[in-house]
Amino acid sequence: MLTTALEAEYGPAADSARVEIVRAPGRVNLIGDGTDYNDGFVLPVAVELETWIAFRRRQDGLVRVASRQSREAGSFWIDSLVPGSLVAAPAAAAAPRVRAASAPASAAGRPSGGWSDYVAGAAWSLREASLPIRGFDGIVDTTIPIGAGLSSAAALEVASALALLGGERILAAPALAALAQRAERDYVGVDCGIVDQFASAAGREGQALLLDCRSLDAQYVPLPFGVSVVVCDTGKRHEPQASGNHVRRAECARAVALLSERMPGLCSLRDLDAAFLRRHRALLPENLARRAEHVVSENARVGATAAAMEAGDLSELCRLFDESHVSLRERYEVGSPALDVMVDVARAIPGVVASRMTGGPGGCTVNLVLADAVPALQAAVSREYDRRTGLRGRVYAVAIVDGAGPLATD
Repeated sequence: MLTTALEAEYGPAADSARVEIVRAPGRVNLIGDGTDYNDGFVLPVAVELETWIAFRRRQDGLVRVASRQSREAGSFWIDSLVPGSLVAAPAAAAAPRVRAASAPASAAGRPSGGWSDYVAGAAWSLREASLPIRGFDGIVDTTIPIGAGLSSAAALEVASALALLGGERILAAPALAALAQRAERDYVGVDCGIVDQFASAAGREGQALLLDCRSLDAQYVPLPFGVSVVVCDTGKRHEPQASGNHVRRAECARAVALLSERMPGLCSLRDLDAAFLRRHRALLPENLARRAEHVVSENARVGATAAAMEAGDLSELCRLFDESHVSLRERYEVGSPALDVMVDVARAIPGVVASRMTGGPGGCTVNLVLADAVPALQAAVSREYDRRTGLRGRVYAVAIVDGAGPLATD
């Protein structure tokens, strides 16, 4: 189907132009929200809600991409790209040479505000790293719901990087993730952490990824036997996630600056413990104190959740998810009535082990569910959630999959 769409968009291939396909999964965070950009710990899984790019390599530096969802297309020359708002372009790149393309490129190779910026950002990041990349004609397709907090942008960046590199995994997952993060941060202009890109690049089938966002040390943690991951999309979209993360990130940085008066050399909230924060809480305005309390307690919950998963302690998982949900709502203030209702509906179903919001201020909850209880949860969301909110909830019983890579196209 993607191959047909590619030919419909760009015409029949030349004899030497082989169609290749790469995939990159979205992710859901089991626990660890607000911690990645504070150098903390996260516990995501890569899920079978994915982005694919079918592409044909080109011999020049032109990239043309079209989306099957939006029906929109974009194009750019790789050597014309100049980063966006967060990093000033060097003087030598102020007036890059832009050659004529068969579709309009963004002005002067700069971000245009469209979805193809994430593709261009990947090209810019790889080029800056002096990696051998080449142009392509591509069609993008995805099953990741946009704006739900399931890392659609990161999946597009990682898939784009693979296509630009020729479809092969020539980079180790940490390097691929770091370059994809740089694309979003320094080209598109979204000051994101690395959890989304790392989970998309380094996921492992059936296992969660316990990641230290400072060192990028990672280990894999199996889910308890018989437990499935279920994502419930509230259907409610709030402020753009990038905007919400920017505000919380700035608040956390301000808290670090104030607390460093008592702890010289303090780099991030990850370096605090609860006892120190209690002693010096009065240094912080109330809103910053709550943000710091969330991050410190959430970091502790990540480690405790990984231990509970390995031990198969379902009661402890329930307690930790409950605490995280309340902390995100009351300390980090990224919740919503729709998220609370979705969690309430899930918790009332026998066989739902744990439920909490995730990806705030997105619109999803993550649930650990005994496999035979998944149909009951799906029915309850359709019946109770929709009635109580007037929204249309969606339930995804997601497989946990391997990270990004090429697909066979025999």
